[in-house]
Amino acid sequence: MDGSESHGLHDDDDDHRVEMSLSEAARAGDVHPEPDEGQPPLPIAERTLSKIYSIRHPRAKDVGKWGTLWLAYETLGIVYGDVGTSPLYTFSSIDIENPGERDILGYLSIIYWSLTLIGLFKYVFIVIRADDHGEGGTFALYSLLCQYINPGQKAGSHFRRLASDSNLKFFGKQNHGRKFNSKAKQLLEESPMAQRILLVVVMFGTCMVIGDGALTPAISVLSAVQGIQSQNSKLTQGAVVGISAAILLLLFLVQSYGTGKVSFLFSPVTIIWFVANTLIGVYNIVKYYPGAFKAINPYYIIYFFHKNGKHGWVLLGGAVFAITGSEAMFADLGHFNKGSIQIAFSMLVYPALILTYTGQAAYLIKNPEDISRAFYKSLPKPVYWPMFVVATLAAIVASQALITATFSIIKQSMALGCFPRVKMVHSSKKNEGRIYSPEMNYLLMVLCLAILLGFRGGAAIGNAYGVAVIAVMLITTFLVSLVMLIVWNLHILLILPFFIIFTLIEGVYLSSVLNKVPQGGWVPFVISALFMTIMFSWNYGTEKKYKYVMERKLSPQDLTELVANVSCRVPGVCFLCSDLLHGLPPILRHYVNTVGSLHEIVIILTIRILPVKTVLLEERFLVGKLGPKGVYRCLAQYGYLDVPSLEGYEFLELVIENIKDYIKMKELSGNQAEDDGSAYEELQQLEVAKEIGAVFVLGKTTLQTSNKTGVVEGFIVDKLYGFLQNNSRSAMSTLSVPPAQLLQVGMLYEM
Repeated sequence: MDGSESHGLHDDDDDHRVEMSLSEAARAGDVHPEPDEGQPPLPIAERTLSKIYSIRHPRAKDVGKWGTLWLAYETLGIVYGDVGTSPLYTFSSIDIENPGERDILGYLSIIYWSLTLIGLFKYVFIVIRADDHGEGGTFALYSLLCQYINPGQKAGSHFRRLASDSNLKFFGKQNHGRKFNSKAKQLLEESPMAQRILLVVVMFGTCMVIGDGALTPAISVLSAVQGIQSQNSKLTQGAVVGISAAILLLLFLVQSYGTGKVSFLFSPVTIIWFVANTLIGVYNIVKYYPGAFKAINPYYIIYFFHKNGKHGWVLLGGAVFAITGSEAMFADLGHFNKGSIQIAFSMLVYPALILTYTGQAAYLIKNPEDISRAFYKSLPKPVYWPMFVVATLAAIVASQALITATFSIIKQSMALGCFPRVKMVHSSKKNEGRIYSPEMNYLLMVLCLAILLGFRGGAAIGNAYGVAVIAVMLITTFLVSLVMLIVWNLHILLILPFFIIFTLIEGVYLSSVLNKVPQGGWVPFVISALFMTIMFSWNYGTEKKYKYVMERKLSPQDLTELVANVSCRVPGVCFLCSDLLHGLPPILRHYVNTVGSLHEIVIILTIRILPVKTVLLEERFLVGKLGPKGVYRCLAQYGYLDVPSLEGYEFLELVIENIKDYIKMKELSGNQAEDDGSAYEELQQLEVAKEIGAVFVLGKTTLQTSNKTGVVEGFIVDKLYGFLQNNSRSAMSTLSVPPAQLLQVGMLYEM
């Protein structure tokens, strides 16, 4: 069973009995309906809930005023290190000889307006509101869109819906759209091609964020350490690279301690960094050029491009550094909350950056020859070495923002069936969004060190960095525009200004940084291609496997005949894990034919991951009874932040109690003409089986193409998907099933 897929109902006639069971359970309040008058309370053991789920009830992060302020403090150690350390290399990236006063003011004006429009207006005031119940990032936007789109049978498994989904607390509620909005929604629901394009765009954006996560540490730390060369020209670039590599190695090794501990250590460093830069900026403005603030006039931008022409367009790529890290505000949202991120940026980060850049510009107007080392040259000599230490520490903090964001998006993409299963460790009991992935951490470390050691300099890394950042921003603009249209149901005249303004700005930036592709800008595309191949192959293989199983599923009639021919029923409970919501997996027949027996209680268990942040405990289960005696179906639903766990007696107890409640509810609702004692006997059988214990049967399926399959499809399925399947974690490892209770049955699926 692939625990990272989400499948929907099908209207097959031979599945009618299964559909009715699930539908009746859903109509009755999913699992735990309120008892009728005179009906005894349902025997659900609340004490078991906290033991089964390692993710707590979603508190919606209503932490109060002081809690939000504390989170705002913590964001400084995680979210804002990247954008905060951009002054290390933004002005230094201007490749212009003898820049005049207006050149520098023009460049400063570009920085002003980029930070204001993209950092403040776009991300802090608009994009951050397009969250999925507190979760941000590319896949959170995708999951939010999936909640409002009902594509039916034409979609992939990650899109399929159940009628009961809309009743979930954290599932988006449908609305009646305007004419244009409804047409856009209809296109996504009815066009498989539109759905594939949307998924590819999301995958590409996700892969670019991962590339960003590998590039950010390299350029941030290298730019900080290069400050030594300003005081010691004898220090070679190789030595600088070596020191940077050692710092990065240490950074990745401490990730396992968790976001909370890392942010607690890093936040004071970032505060010192911002305060120190603000004071130095004010000092430089007063000493060198008090009129530097006039760069707020957009006239200087026009002058800059008029004077420098095409070269000015090329130089625009350097200004991208001023806004790098803005995307982390949204990607890291799940680790904090909206209020904390908005407060920290508006009250500290934004004004500090404005004063820092203005101070550097004021210094450069009087000392234009120092532009290649603008940050360190603009420092007053008495504070040079203290600022070097703080800058190096701040660069380490900057690296953290995208590393943390990478963990979050991999968790989301894995849960939605778009990435192979890797280990995810929840590093905080208080905040469900704080996670750590050992495999991804070490993969990022290898990529980051390879980039650093391969280029051995900041220019090529900077070129690659700019491409990744702007690509992510453009994709975010596109997806948020779709959210405005389909989810927020805004009028098209309100959406177009957002889409046009930011597509235009970011499109111009992208056209500039793409000019740097031959000089290092190709790196994020290579990284993205690598991860796109992984994502596409995994998604394609799981879809093919699901389609194969659907075509060969067993009907209720097949199940009745299969059970009737079993000569031996073993005491206890057997959970037969299946991807299907309707029909029975063909591996059931294979299991019975191989083992020759069935347990007295057989529960067809499907773990379904929905495109929502979380599913409340009282909404977890849909249960139903199949035709033969002792055979049931259980659908266990989770959000992409939940951690399904089947370990221990508690899970078995909760499922059995839900089935017993369902039987009692059916009996009391009058579905039985008269009480013949069968319900009592059935309840007793469930109780006895529960006390004996359970085993979990998992189909170890291998997908293999036949001679009729095309070469490309055969390569994807046999080679790429096969490799990923063999090297990813098993579904049961992510569900924490004790090995003593697990039985795997191998089966070959030939396409």
